[in-house]
Amino acid sequence: MTSNKPREEIESISPQGETSIWKGFVFNISAVILLFILGIFLGVQLNNETLINNELLTRAKSDFENIIATRKWNTQHSGVYVEKVSGVESNPYLTDPDITATNGKVYTKKNPALMTREISELLSESLGHSFRITSLNPLNPSNRPDEFEADALRSFEKGEKELVTVEQSDGKSLYRYMAPLFVENSCLSCHAKQGYRVGDVRGGISVQFDISDVVKRLKRNRYTVWALSLAISILLIVIIYTFVRRIRRSLEAANATIRKLAITDELTMLNNRRYFMKRLGEEFSRAKRYGRPISCIMLDIDFFKQVNDEHGHLEGDHVLRSIARLMEAQERNTDVVARYGGEEFVFMLPETELNEALQVAERLRKSIEASSVSLSDGTVLNLTVSLGVCSWGSEQMAATDDFHALIKEADEALYRAKENGRNRVEATGAA
Repeated sequence: MTSNKPREEIESISPQGETSIWKGFVFNISAVILLFILGIFLGVQLNNETLINNELLTRAKSDFENIIATRKWNTQHSGVYVEKVSGVESNPYLTDPDITATNGKVYTKKNPALMTREISELLSESLGHSFRITSLNPLNPSNRPDEFEADALRSFEKGEKELVTVEQSDGKSLYRYMAPLFVENSCLSCHAKQGYRVGDVRGGISVQFDISDVVKRLKRNRYTVWALSLAISILLIVIIYTFVRRIRRSLEAANATIRKLAITDELTMLNNRRYFMKRLGEEFSRAKRYGRPISCIMLDIDFFKQVNDEHGHLEGDHVLRSIARLMEAQERNTDVVARYGGEEFVFMLPETELNEALQVAERLRKSIEASSVSLSDGTVLNLTVSLGVCSWGSEQMAATDDFHALIKEADEALYRAKENGRNRVEATGAA
């Protein structure tokens, strides 16, 4: 037996199906939003890192150009001489690097390579910057290239313009940049014996500076960006989930109302005939399958046409609604009450034998007879009804699959009740 009143039952897509549709919708829109937000923040992060890398490259190039300008100044003056005091050594790779002034002081020549190294040592101590001139074939063995510099020099010979890398050393992140030096006429005084010609790649200058702080900031920025993107994504997903949930509830309520209206008689708010016949077919099949009885009561308001003729159809509608409420009062959880048409109503009683169905019909008749309906003009109507009862057991149901015959027999019993004086109950079927 069913446990709820039939009018509370609403035909719908299965709850699992609806839930699956909504879950899929929320998942898809959440995935789109997540990818969109992550894409935006990833683009911002990559743009920031590109700008910083460009700035580092510009800084390295600027340092390189400064050294080139300093070397050029040195070359234009054919080297510079400094007084040879304590701690100042002569360059062993130059021919006659020292000169003696008329006052007896000794000066030693600082060529571009030596000056570059000494400036590098000075800046390394004060700023953490270092410069190094090197070559695959250096005059000074101490200027031999390291692995990065050797790779860069070989790439310059193949046409590369510069090389950049970031190395880890002693827990520090070092930005390294190198660009080539080309042989000029001024270089041949020292390097002609090595077989160089003007325009050859003689070597290169590598620039190095510590970017540990920049790397740490980039890492923090990366974590911040991803945390913000995740937080914003979660917030948006929660907002969308809440919004979709509200929409779903509103749609479910609207659909429930629409579905209920589809099975409800608009005037009396009872089940309509279409829904009643559907339920009767279901209960008939179930009763037949399990060998259980089923009963049906047809009800007609006595002299209802007279009410419409004397008081109007609006008052007649009021009477119909009043009768509907009295029928609902006699309805059990397992019963189905409906307006069949006009002033006719129908009662389906699953798993109910004839005697019990007659008791229900008689209670209903007495309840309506004992009640009165007040009209808008103050008139009080005392109404009666005629009822026809039909009950089938397993034998009757075994003989047919036509559940409409049950209604037909109840209608015939109703006709007899009206023929025999109205305000009475007539029955047919198994006792």
